[in-house]
Amino acid sequence: MKKVVIASDIHGSAYYCQKMKERFLEEGAGKLVLLGDLLYHGARNALPKEYDTLKTAEILNSLKEHIVCVRGNCDSDVDGMVLEFPIRAEFALLPLEKGSLIFTHGHLQPAVLGKDDILVNGHFHVPAFEQRENYRYANCGSVSIPKENSPHSYLVLEDNVLRWKNVETGACFREERI
Repeated sequence: MKKVVIASDIHGSAYYCQKMKERFLEEGAGKLVLLGDLLYHGARNALPKEYDTLKTAEILNSLKEHIVCVRGNCDSDVDGMVLEFPIRAEFALLPLEKGSLIFTHGHLQPAVLGKDDILVNGHFHVPAFEQRENYRYANCGSVSIPKENSPHSYLVLEDNVLRWKNVETGACFREERI
């Protein structure tokens, strides 16, 4: 499987979106999986650095041939008017040798998850990896509005290893074999 970059919660920050694009290109990944909350900052969040929804859309559109995207709770139908890739799916699936990665934003959860599945989301803005009752759970953190003193982050999947990385530096701060 080719390398995949997973990111969430850009929230309209042109600054951090550009950093994410730079990291994606440095990684040489084949796909960029976006887990929602792309343009709007959300009523509970302060404006992120360089909040500019149109510039953020322009940066994302420059990567459109690489993007797989699921809808976040802050994404709306009108966002589709400036984004040149589909954003309305609630879930995306990536089959693994055993089980699947199930991508969602995090405000909705699939009804059925198997013991070999990994649920991957954003929404909570805190990087995580843990065993839950019937499945494993991974959170990529937030590109632009991290919480609980976590870094601005994204996730890389390569050779059955998940690596959490700092979007500003590209430095890996956590690694888990799946």
